Amino acid sequence: MSDPLKSYIDGRWITPEQAVDIFEAINPATEEVCARVALCTPREADAAVQAARAAFAAWSQTPLDARIALVERLIAVFERRHDEMVRAITTEMGAPHDLSHNSQAECGPGHLRDTIRAARAMEWERPIGSGALLVHEAIGVCVLITPWNWPINQLAAKIGPALVAGCTMVVKPSEVAPLSAQLFAEFVEEAGFPAGVFNLVHGTGARIGPTLTAHPEVDMVSFTGSTAAGIQVSKAAADTVKRVSLELGGKSANVLFDVAGLETAVTRGVLHCFNNTGQSCNAPTRMLVEASAYDRAVEIARSVAAGVKLGDPAQPGSHLGPVVSKPQFDKIQRLIQVAIDEGAELVCGGPGRADGFERGYFVKPTIFASVNNQMTIAREEVFGPVLVMIPFADEAEAVRIANDSPYGLAGYVQSLDLERARRVARQIRAGSVHINGAGQDYCSPFGGYKQSGNGREWGEWGLHDFLELKVMNGYGA
Repeated sequence: MSDPLKSYIDGRWITPEQAVDIFEAINPATEEVCARVALCTPREADAAVQAARAAFAAWSQTPLDARIALVERLIAVFERRHDEMVRAITTEMGAPHDLSHNSQAECGPGHLRDTIRAARAMEWERPIGSGALLVHEAIGVCVLITPWNWPINQLAAKIGPALVAGCTMVVKPSEVAPLSAQLFAEFVEEAGFPAGVFNLVHGTGARIGPTLTAHPEVDMVSFTGSTAAGIQVSKAAADTVKRVSLELGGKSANVLFDVAGLETAVTRGVLHCFNNTGQSCNAPTRMLVEASAYDRAVEIARSVAAGVKLGDPAQPGSHLGPVVSKPQFDKIQRLIQVAIDEGAELVCGGPGRADGFERGYFVKPTIFASVNNQMTIAREEVFGPVLVMIPFADEAEAVRIANDSPYGLAGYVQSLDLERARRVARQIRAGSVHINGAGQDYCSPFGGYKQSGNGREWGEWGLHDFLELKVMNGYGA
């Protein structure tokens, strides 16, 4: 068995000095240990924060061009070692090879490049009023807490703008999927960032989360994860009045109008919901269908789901992989059973391990019809390949159902009548709304309304989370 993964603090790889607790990360396709992680204690968490604080003065005053040049070196290292990252993501969280290669790992260089473009286009200083100068400057020491489901997407979307803004940081990745974060730390070291600018600590949220989020030397916390955990982060940070940026859960509605074009819209919606084995916070998990087309839409969805295959994530192909862990598998099974007990119609899939898989956390792609928006399956975030289909009578009811959720991360509208699609999109209370299958560019702000969080990541808006505004009055006098 390989040595436990170490943390990276003040430019050195360290193992906690006290009695070492080891976390065993599991390959979800094989249920075998894929990494052993040496978990940090509050002592190491504090040391990482202190290292970031010590490095902040020099790094924040480093010229922007020099900071960008180092991020460009980071991109070059990432691209050269891209295949290592693909293997890491596939191993730790079960994303199939093609998804890991084309989407999961690619997010790293993609976000870093767009952060640089945004920084170069941004007006960092400008005169205002009568002789005053408005300046954007680094907010300070940042704690970045990232999840397991899109690990590099979240790492790069936080680390890139923090580095470019002139912040120093402590990164705490999910212990469930530690391999990708470990590689990212190696890339940062190879790129040559000064000691203390970037620090990575492996540990559980329960043990070191409070130390990091309540630490008086931390100026900002950026967290991606569950809404329940985000609430705890906010409470811990409140006593020191630090900035908190949250990207949390979702239960996004996909509103389908028209009989014409229905097959395309339903097919797209089902496959999008099941992408990444349903483990995306912005997945379109509630399909709202005009009542006149509902029965046909259910049959189309059944046919599409029948063609979805599960398979070994290490192999190329368009199949789905397992969900990330046994706790996640068990949660999905519980919610599927609750849906059945509450009277939802099981169109396909259902409880139990997927057929043909004696090992691995493979969930049957599942669709429920005859669902109303008050059922548990329509309100709770499942985070698995589970779609619910809800009929609506007219446009007003579609908007009401779409917005009747504690979440507001994303929304989707499908209609051949583009004016209607635009009209409905304006009424959906969500941070991103996608019309007729449109994607989202790295330069667009990503984040949500309501219990889906606050703040925005990606592009120019990602930079703003890591910046303070200073007005120097009389500067031009």
